[in-house]
Amino acid sequence: MNKASNVELYKEATAYSPGGVHTSIRNVDPHLIFTKAEGAYMEDVEGNRFIDYQAAFGPFILGHNYPYVNNKVTETIARTDLFGVGTTDIEIELAKKICQHVPSSEQVLFCNSGSEATYHAIRLARAVTEKRKLIKFQGCYHGWHDYVARNMLSDWDKIGKRDPGSNGMLNEAVDNTLVCTFNDLQHVEETLIENNDEVAAIIVEPIPHNIGCILPEDGFLSGLKELCSKYGALLIFDEVITGFRHDIGGFQKIAGITPDLTTLGKAMANGYPMAAIAGKREYMSRFNTNPGGDVWFAGTYNGHAVGTAASLATIEMLENEPVHDHIFRLGDRMRKGIKEIHEVLGIDAFVAGFGSVWTTYFMNFRPKNYSDLQHNDGELYVRYRKKLIEKGIFKMPMNMKRNHISFSHTDREIDVTLEAMEDVLRELF
Repeated sequence: MNKASNVELYKEATAYSPGGVHTSIRNVDPHLIFTKAEGAYMEDVEGNRFIDYQAAFGPFILGHNYPYVNNKVTETIARTDLFGVGTTDIEIELAKKICQHVPSSEQVLFCNSGSEATYHAIRLARAVTEKRKLIKFQGCYHGWHDYVARNMLSDWDKIGKRDPGSNGMLNEAVDNTLVCTFNDLQHVEETLIENNDEVAAIIVEPIPHNIGCILPEDGFLSGLKELCSKYGALLIFDEVITGFRHDIGGFQKIAGITPDLTTLGKAMANGYPMAAIAGKREYMSRFNTNPGGDVWFAGTYNGHAVGTAASLATIEMLENEPVHDHIFRLGDRMRKGIKEIHEVLGIDAFVAGFGSVWTTYFMNFRPKNYSDLQHNDGELYVRYRKKLIEKGIFKMPMNMKRNHISFSHTDREIDVTLEAMEDVLRELF
């Protein structure tokens, strides 16, 4: 009996689910049906094996199906699962670890996705400040809800203009979210002045990884903190991507900037569903999980044993093994190798990255914000990635998407990847 093909199964998927996928951004060409993943590799239904740098948009800091994490989850759910009342010993243990490692975390609450975490952070900021408006940055992604789902991957003619991400969004939510330019403190202060005493919070990816890897310039993040203090707003670091992947204390620990609130997720649980909001005790105590709190916080699956155990196991690995040393070294090696290939082939491109994350922009200067990425050759960016998939190297075949290295990747995978990259670039150029 012949195995089903990717094409056949994708067609079947579309019969039962709109578009055949369960998150919009997953619907890309080629349509692959994955059946297996282990370490640095994943496999499709046809038996094609890929070195994975997509990492499900970043959760897999240790690698797919990492034995230590899976074993801890299995051990935990053999004795506990979900109660819907009170708390558990492992929730207490995990909360203690996050407060120990993340500078802004005096208290923490668990939820299930980054979108939930940012939703709660914004609601809390509005309650604390008694203001309604929010500042986000063009190109940054903070989840699917109406508060922040605007001006993400905008068409170039909509940069900084009103660009809701979906039909059905409330106009009031869209218009109370203000859009600024990343790395431009002057623009942020002008916006705060124009909206005199109405801005509750500034929410920012400390490194905008939604658009690849745009690093904050010296003084930008500290400048945001100063502006928040000056104009009575809270500073929210959305570290759903950067938290744990760049440091066990998040990018805030590296930058030496402590925000008022922080959202966490992805690498926190190495692929299991888990997220958190953390922050100053005086603010977190406003949630109604605390008797007398006036800010609603709820979720049936919050603190479920699966995600909690996975998070504990992942953090234990980060505490006890040279995870960051390994992935940072391989990240440096990857970026250096790509640059050398570009030099040999005479390709004018910019290799961006930090730690275990990188991407190649096909443009001849370092981008500072989303507007600069108009100069990236998006068509070439996607074509390059599709050709790499044909060679067994999986990077998301979408424009401006980052790549990730895990603890399961080795020098061998980097060697194979660099060789494939050189072959593809020789073909394209």
